Amino acid sequence: QLQLVESGGGWVQPGGSLRLSCAASGFTLDYYAIGWFRQAPGKEREGVSCIDHRGGSTKYAESVKGRFTISRDNAKNTVYLQMNSLRPEDTAVYYCAAVWGMATMRSKLYDYWGQGTQVTVSS
Repeated sequence: QLQLVESGGGWVQPGGSLRLSCAASGFTLDYYAIGWFRQAPGKEREGVSCIDHRGGSTKYAESVKGRFTISRDNAKNTVYLQMNSLRPEDTAVYYCAAVWGMATMRSKLYDYWGQGTQVTVSS
């Protein structure tokens, strides 16, 4: 069964850091681009970051540039999202997704999705 599982979410104070992980099972991520998306209550899902299958090309939403870093370890079949300088507006459920082909921030193009992990930033 093809599955993506996110982990690493939780509660953190403003200015803090979290590292999210997206682990694949049932398939190899070697040929898949991975995207991170988030959805806050009452808001539409938005793209946060994405990375191509080799890790050589990355994209970020303007709201997270300079604070978030996406990376991948294909040997571990895992993609990471390092989140620093977190703000209350980063509070959301974060999802990872996989797409065969080019990295994109267009969520509708993704084939496989994880169940999400909650990130809460508050004092």
